Amino acid sequence: MIEERAVILSLEILVHTSSQTLSQTSSQVSASHCPPDSVATLEIERKTACGLCGQTRGCGNSIWGKLFGHQTTAFKAQNRINAKVGESVIVGINENAMLKSAVLLYVLPLATLFFGALLARYFWHSDGKTMLGAVAGLALGLLWVKGHIMSNRYFSLQQPVILRLVNTQDSVVTFS
Repeated sequence: MIEERAVILSLEILVHTSSQTLSQTSSQVSASHCPPDSVATLEIERKTACGLCGQTRGCGNSIWGKLFGHQTTAFKAQNRINAKVGESVIVGINENAMLKSAVLLYVLPLATLFFGALLARYFWHSDGKTMLGAVAGLALGLLWVKGHIMSNRYFSLQQPVILRLVNTQDSVVTFS
């Protein structure tokens, strides 16, 4: 399990009725009521090694930050531990899911690109048609990836999970 610290920005409470599921977003959920089937919107707590990111002095990454804006990305995860808005939590994602995603998104289109190029080269012996075969193979691979991602099964395996609240043990670094 790959783990990272995050903070809860808001909670979405799922209300089940007999015919449909409704959602109600709340950034102010009372401390006594946080249902187990809520979905939390989280943001990763970024830490830098030197603490100088975004300042004029430092390692030079501030230039990239100024160009690209040091933007943070919010994502959703099931809130099975009943954490509340503003709390820091440890979020995890399955390592096998990350590896399978990397293979699916990078290796598969590259493999179909090479396969398309080899197939075109075998039949036509022309550099121009080999390039077209490579482009066709890449397009086929990307369409295959898109079709696989559109299935609900893919997303159910890739969901991050809130594992636990951050405690003092999670924030202390020890060297032995």
